[in-house]
Amino acid sequence: MKQVKVSCLFILLIFVSVQVGITDNGVHTDNIVIILDASGSMQDKFRADETRSKMDAAKEALKEVLAKVPDGTNIGLLVFSGRNIRDEWVYPLGPKDTARIIAAIDLPQPEGGTPLGRYMRIGANRLLEQREKQYNYGNYRLLIVTDGEAQDQAKIEQYTPEILNRQIRVDVIGVDMKTDHKLATDADSYRRADNPGELVAAVSQILAETGGTGTDIDGEDAFEYIAPLSSEVALDLIQRITTPPSNTAIETTTVKQMPSQPKAPTPQQPQQPVQKRSGGNSGWLIIGLVIVIVGFIVFRRMGR
Repeated sequence: MKQVKVSCLFILLIFVSVQVGITDNGVHTDNIVIILDASGSMQDKFRADETRSKMDAAKEALKEVLAKVPDGTNIGLLVFSGRNIRDEWVYPLGPKDTARIIAAIDLPQPEGGTPLGRYMRIGANRLLEQREKQYNYGNYRLLIVTDGEAQDQAKIEQYTPEILNRQIRVDVIGVDMKTDHKLATDADSYRRADNPGELVAAVSQILAETGGTGTDIDGEDAFEYIAPLSSEVALDLIQRITTPPSNTAIETTTVKQMPSQPKAPTPQQPQQPVQKRSGGNSGWLIIGLVIVIVGFIVFRRMGR
């Protein structure tokens, strides 16, 4: 039993060493995709400030705040609608270049509708692709800035739980909306911005969380936390924290029409609950340490 314990601990230490090596290779990068509403209504003035349009205020807020985001951050800017937008990615997800991203923010002019659901899928899939490249390290979030409900609400209802269950954070800013956006109850965070000042504050608060959303626990605190666990619970904990989130792309599906003749009702299967998170997937070094401690406790108890 002692040999088994030593062997298992050795394997866990190798796991920790691999995680440290990956971290040192510079893949622990934060990733933010901003989805900016450039529909026709964004040219309207704020009700509380009729001197500025919602689009101009959104551009100024993004430029001001993104200039302060750490240079090591990956930024992407998706714009839907807009009369002069040929490519939906006006700034493809990549390292922040302040001059280029300011030019990209200035580009869109309001026009057209609000196909938000489609663009949420595009942004989320690009983040999933990037997370695969970064071995599941870093924080991944969608920041949605919009002033109206989506025209493709069925896609919103389909894609939102899939995005959240893939552990991508969704933050929404409702710009001068009479009522809260429908995403307010599903997103990880929702902020109203009824005037230009509130819009700057909302963007600042969300992007200020970048890189600081993880929870750090030192070794002693981790040991005190897991010491009372039974062997079964500890083993389940090991399985959970060593299972990476899914990076499978979110697929489109065809909405089937309802049958003309009514059918007998069938039992409904319970839906998987959406799991909300306060941050990304950082802290693997701490997780590795927890694994070692949990493994030691489990095998010590098994040897009794």
